[in-house]
Amino acid sequence: MTLGRASGRRVSRLSPRRRRARRRLDRTTAAIGVLALTTTAAAMAGELGRVWRRGSAPLPAEADDVLAAAGEAARQSVEVAVEGYRTASMRENVLLNLLGSFVVTFGAVRTSTWLIRSRGEFGPFRELVVGPRHIHHFVPGIAIALLAGGAALVTENEALERWLAIAFGVGGALTLDESALLLQLEDVYWSEEGILSVQITLAAISLLGAMAVVRRTLRRGEAHVLPAGGSSAPATG
Repeated sequence: MTLGRASGRRVSRLSPRRRRARRRLDRTTAAIGVLALTTTAAAMAGELGRVWRRGSAPLPAEADDVLAAAGEAARQSVEVAVEGYRTASMRENVLLNLLGSFVVTFGAVRTSTWLIRSRGEFGPFRELVVGPRHIHHFVPGIAIALLAGGAALVTENEALERWLAIAFGVGGALTLDESALLLQLEDVYWSEEGILSVQITLAAISLLGAMAVVRRTLRRGEAHVLPAGGSSAPATG
């Protein structure tokens, strides 16, 4: 019997109180996901507004075509990000790639496991079973992290480290997402022990860390792309 099937049978035997607790955990999961997406969207909107104010695109109150002005501001925002990444130090790029791949992988894994749990399988998302074994995603996660970290140590190639950091972030996210299972030596992924502490802690650290590094990168890009004075609203009386 696989762990996935055993987990399904345990769920079917839950008492009404435990089922209500599971539903609360599902709602908490959804709330954390919405919060993460909202925070990311707010940060992107804030950067777009900052570039719009400082860049060459006319402000909405001054523009004949607001959509065209918004497109120009969005284009300059992309330039800011690209230039900031290009002019950053290698270590900053490595850290940004690591945090970015960690956050994206963490979100993708939580979404896919939720789909598997709620639907059994959904498109490419399904449980991986080899013989009698259910292969948890910490297994490839550990392998990916070890290979990426080992390659970085052996090659000592800074240009390569930038890309190995992406693989290391993927492996780290796959592994830490199931850290509760590794600590408990039991399939507690969707239990009270496994969901709240892992999700809240890792989501908060990853989002805050990524936002801090991205903010610094964007500010450096602004210094190279945007004019010193920026556009300004006409003076009043």
